Amino acid sequence: MKDAPRIRFGVIGLGLMGKAFVDVVGRWGQLLDPAAVPVIAGICSRSEASHDWFLDRVPSIKVAATDYRALLEDPDIDAIYCAVPHDMHERIYIDILESGKHLMGEKPFGIDRAANARILAVAAEHPESFVRCSSEFPYFPGAQRAYSWIAEGRLGRIIEARFGFNHSSDLDISKPINWKRTVARNGPYGCLGDLGIHTQHLPFRAGWVPSRVYGRFSKLVRERPDGKGGMAACDTWDNATLVCDAEDSSGEAFPLYLETKRIEPGSTNRWFLEAYGMDGSIKYSTDDPNAFRFLDGTPGEQSWNRVDLGYRSMLPTATGSIFQFGFSDALLQMWGAYIDELCGRPLRFGCFTPEETRLSHALCAAALRSAASGAVESVA
Repeated sequence: MKDAPRIRFGVIGLGLMGKAFVDVVGRWGQLLDPAAVPVIAGICSRSEASHDWFLDRVPSIKVAATDYRALLEDPDIDAIYCAVPHDMHERIYIDILESGKHLMGEKPFGIDRAANARILAVAAEHPESFVRCSSEFPYFPGAQRAYSWIAEGRLGRIIEARFGFNHSSDLDISKPINWKRTVARNGPYGCLGDLGIHTQHLPFRAGWVPSRVYGRFSKLVRERPDGKGGMAACDTWDNATLVCDAEDSSGEAFPLYLETKRIEPGSTNRWFLEAYGMDGSIKYSTDDPNAFRFLDGTPGEQSWNRVDLGYRSMLPTATGSIFQFGFSDALLQMWGAYIDELCGRPLRFGCFTPEETRLSHALCAAALRSAASGAVESVA
């Protein structure tokens, strides 16, 4: 670590995920063999009051700005982590790419399909910039074990598969509105735009690419307190369930279900997968984050097996394997994967790519068409 190269980051957007990146950088020493070390050299938010939390905790910060261009113009900053609302993605991501800096962006990588296409066009013009999109849940050990089973063909012919990411906090109708509840800032996909990539990363990487989709969207809460004593319209979708046609590695078709819900009673922050095959089946959920469940395909009596994986991460760490793995550990693994890929190291499971964001937008757009038409739509 002492002799490892440093990659100096600017952080644009100082909310929840910007603060989580500070935690990741502070715990970097847990990784046993990182390709490089991230250093937070600059921060940006239009609210100067939000700077204080970072300046109090991160002595390496040299630039604290209200205009993100100050970070892009700084020759001492190599890469940008940009965590801003969806309506700001296109303008800021394109400016980052045109500055020649590396980019870790947030979901959905453009407010809609047209914005995503414009971002990716600029990315193609700047191959010197390493570009990825945040997606941390597949780095839980149970998700990685599931991916290994799929990649090794241990499930045989796929019968069906389900992936989901569900919350319940919006069940509280007194919760004040925020930008994620408005189409103008969150985008037309609603919860699917904000949560969808979480459900798509692992199946896309397994080669399970949807060819057709039926989308069922729900708008359950139509207004919320505006924080000023009145009410404001909630015009985004709260829940979305996609029923997709996909093919396994043998070209056999199967149904792939993708759930994204902001209102699912009982789910605090539940990411899950289920895949059923003729030779074996698997389950994983962050409700029981250290457990991997599997079932062999032997005819007769069926019994699910539970393995407590402990801390068996993709990238080796100093943490003992008997301990528990959590969300902050998944973030550390994702950022470790980003840095390793940026430095040219091959990885078994890399971060969500720009081309995968293109596929995500194609799927989301087709799901919206399906919701409007009531018919199954092709994913172009």
